[in-house]
Amino acid sequence: MTEVKKPPRVGGWTRFVTARPRLSLLVALVITALAVLAGSGVADRLGSGGWEDPDAESTYATKALEREFPASQPNLLLLVDAGDASVDDPAVAAEARRITARLAAEKGVTGVGSYWQADPSAAPALRAEDGHEALITARITGEEKEAGETLDRIAPEFRGAHGPVEVGVGGPVAVRHEMQTTIQEDLVRAEVIALPVTLVLLVMVFGSAVAALLPLGIGIVAILGTNALLRGLTEVTDVSVFAMNLTTALGLGLAVDYALFIVRRFREELATGAEPLAAVGTTLRTAGRTVLFSALTVAVSLAAMLLFPQYFLRSFAYAGIAVVLLAAAAALILLPAALVLLGHRVNSADLRRLFRRGRPKPADPAPAATDGRAWTRTANLVMRRAPFFALGTTAVLVLLGLPFLGVKFGTADDRQLPSTAESHVVQQHIRDGFPGSPGGGLEVLAEGQATQAQYVAYKERIAALPEVLRVDGPLVKGESAYFTVLPKGEAVDDPAQGLVDELRATPAPFDTEVTGAAAVLVDSKDAIAERLPLAAAFITIVTLLLVFLLTGSVLIPIQAVVLNALSLTAMFGAVVWVFQDGHLSGLLGFTSPGSIETTLPVLMFCVAFGLSMDYGVFLLSRIKEEYDTSGDHDQAVRHGLQRTGGLITAAAVILAVVMVAIGTSRVTNTKMLGLGIALAVLMDAMIVRSLLVPAVMRLTGRATWWAPGPLRRFHTRFGFSEGESTASTASTAEPARERDKASTRG
Repeated sequence: MTEVKKPPRVGGWTRFVTARPRLSLLVALVITALAVLAGSGVADRLGSGGWEDPDAESTYATKALEREFPASQPNLLLLVDAGDASVDDPAVAAEARRITARLAAEKGVTGVGSYWQADPSAAPALRAEDGHEALITARITGEEKEAGETLDRIAPEFRGAHGPVEVGVGGPVAVRHEMQTTIQEDLVRAEVIALPVTLVLLVMVFGSAVAALLPLGIGIVAILGTNALLRGLTEVTDVSVFAMNLTTALGLGLAVDYALFIVRRFREELATGAEPLAAVGTTLRTAGRTVLFSALTVAVSLAAMLLFPQYFLRSFAYAGIAVVLLAAAAALILLPAALVLLGHRVNSADLRRLFRRGRPKPADPAPAATDGRAWTRTANLVMRRAPFFALGTTAVLVLLGLPFLGVKFGTADDRQLPSTAESHVVQQHIRDGFPGSPGGGLEVLAEGQATQAQYVAYKERIAALPEVLRVDGPLVKGESAYFTVLPKGEAVDDPAQGLVDELRATPAPFDTEVTGAAAVLVDSKDAIAERLPLAAAFITIVTLLLVFLLTGSVLIPIQAVVLNALSLTAMFGAVVWVFQDGHLSGLLGFTSPGSIETTLPVLMFCVAFGLSMDYGVFLLSRIKEEYDTSGDHDQAVRHGLQRTGGLITAAAVILAVVMVAIGTSRVTNTKMLGLGIALAVLMDAMIVRSLLVPAVMRLTGRATWWAPGPLRRFHTRFGFSEGESTASTASTAEPARERDKASTRG
């Protein structure tokens, strides 16, 4: 009697996303077009700051000084260069006074002062030590966007030659505006570089031009959708312009990851003779679950940044979570519809076959990503020499991370910009040629009734502090006053930060708040240190739970967290060695400030840890699927590496290309983010996933899969699996688990 083969089961989700594939794609096209309109102009509404803690003492003091003493917080500096003449030359002084008067008459400008109008106590700080340069200071009012528009309007009138002097435009508002413009220009260039290179690599991976276009389409949908969401968020909160880079990088990179995984599995099913609809159903039940799970793990890592008060970090959480979930949604909704319509044409190397009927000859499913012979040999070698590879790779990773022990934290300033940028040139002239680092001092805000004698006594006390070079002031207005304290060293070095604490501890007969660059840095470091344990606990606990739901093991989640963190050591070591210490600065084209901005390590950890979990989920899901089927631990590890090693490497290379394109930015923080994460991704895929994980799993043996009875039952009911279902594999997996228990007892 001939056995009747049952038709493959098509799940409810498959029926939903493939019921009307043409309509689904048309709706997606309309929504994407609306997202283009909704997200237009988003970059112009994004801020370029956000590194400070909004609830800190320094933030309060800065806002109070801006309100009560606008001249004390200049954000616009005009550098007047007299050439070979002295700034005290009558002709130079007359022209400088005319420029000062014109600036004071501009709408949106307040608190204008200059060397030629300053009182004798403040004048020396506004004159270069060589006597050939001096400063005009002012404050541009309004929020960041309004201030940028004012700067665009007035800067062309003031920069350049004016009779006997040359004027350059600098100050915080000019630095922020130039940084925002530079980031927007660099992002366009990065996209122009990344898109064609990614397409070429995808064609090499798939061996099919049609299949290669699918990940790009998913990435574009995710990026445009996220831009629209960010545009909406700007109506209710501040969002950093730096988040745009993460949107592009993660949108394209994760779309490639998810589409690689789904399209590869779909082509495997076609190669077995399955019809397109059945192949899509199997793909969604297997690879689709893994993609959903992977997206959740990445989103969890990025969500940890919401725990920090700085809107710079929160912006990356907004952008990152949105683009990850949109990439996964597009991969799980739009991609199946496209695959059903394409059918076997997905294997075509000729785009013209998209518009032809017929069934092309089946191609090898993702030739560059699925040829497992080399990966089988790698797995066999690693598992035969597991102690050597486990200890050797761990030692190398720890060694590469050692430079991070010498990290110095600082603030983002004009040195983020190229050395030729006008605001950078102006600020560098001020740093090199002016006494006391104008703009780098500390301000002490005094609030409450006080007599002149009390102000004088307080001034004498703070002037006697060891790291104080000079104290100016007080300038009194009603019941408020402020003092300017110039530290002896650099504006944000360790002595300056120590001086902040000393000033805050100095007794006074009135309330005092300290601000300035060093105070902002101290408060930012304190805010990060306070929230860091909570963020680390959040990532760790949720990751442990998610990986347990995937594997049903107690040990594997612990391994995943530890090995993922270990994979990031090379990135942190390289960041300090290159961007803090300045190695390769000439080759990479940046100016090292001698420190790392405080929020960058947190950002890079959350992003890189999430991407590392992304690849970890791909590998573990295949290992778990094979282990549930065979019950053979060693064979499951070999099979998982064989089936996903090439895929993970291809995805990592493509994501690294996108990150390197972002790393071509002329803004140092963006360069650091792109190149650092590119390195982390490559180290994770090529060292940790290929060598360290198989070696550790070989050493832990069948104990890898142990879990106590209550947790096993919990996983059987609620867990995920890249098989038909967790429940359906339970009967197969249970004998293997019993063998594991017996082996462990033995």
